[in-house]
This record gives sequence, C-alpha cells and structure tokens, in this order.
Amino acid sequence: MTPKERAEKSAAAMWAGDEASKWFGMQIDEVDEGRAVLSMTVGPEHCNGHGTCHGGVSFSLADSAFAFACNSRNKSTVGQHTFMSYLAPGRAGDRLTATAEEVSLTGRSGIYDVKVTNQDGVVIAEFRGVSRTVNGQHFEE
Repeated sequence: MTPKERAEKSAAAMWAGDEASKWFGMQIDEVDEGRAVLSMTVGPEHCNGHGTCHGGVSFSLADSAFAFACNSRNKSTVGQHTFMSYLAPGRAGDRLTATAEEVSLTGRSGIYDVKVTNQDGVVIAEFRGVSRTVNGQHFEE
C-alpha cells in the first residue's frame, strides 16, 4: 500500500464516524501522508453577531484538516494543543479551504500548520497544531 492509499483509507475510516465535520458541511478534498485539504461553504448559520464567519467555525475547519493530516499513517493520533490566529473575516457564501501540512514528526509527536483561505486566496486564519499518537489504528493492516 502506498502512503497516499494508506492516507485515503485512514481518512475514509475516520470520516465514517466524523459527524461533527459533516454537520458543519465540510468535505475532504485531498489527503496524503502528512497532508489534508478540507473545505466548506460559510452559510448564514455559521455567522456571528458581526455578520462574519464565527471563529469557532473556521477553527473547526482547520482542526478537522489537522486531524486528517496527522492520522494519515493509520495510527490513532489526537491533538495535544493548538493555536489559531485570525487574519481576515470569512463571510456568508465564502468557500473556505483548510490546507494542513506536516512540519515535523518525531516519535509520537507531530507539528502541523494549517492555512485557511477563501475562494479568492485570501488567508482567513493560520492554525498550528501539535499532535500525539496514541494506541490504535483506523483499519487493520
């Protein structure tokens, strides 16, 4: 099995039980070893009292991309801590894309950067997540 095939199979197994990402309206656009791209369209239900995309929604998109990237090797991996900087507002109708890239993987700890952009390529937010591999797999190998 190639690393990309393993990542896709891990993502499919995770997606089957990921009701939160589905509820937000996210979709997986791409997965590979140490990388994931997820997207969603901002609806009125995702907007706050300022009329912009709620920070928790864009955070959730980034967090889900982080999860699929750090679980791409068929090893159960969780977030240890995260940080997000908001750079521009998302608005209803925007198509947000979160691209997660592995920065470092040493032993059971990984670092991932996620960039959230809109349909025009404007960076909405930047996210950094630190992961920790725990016991378990997403499928039998």
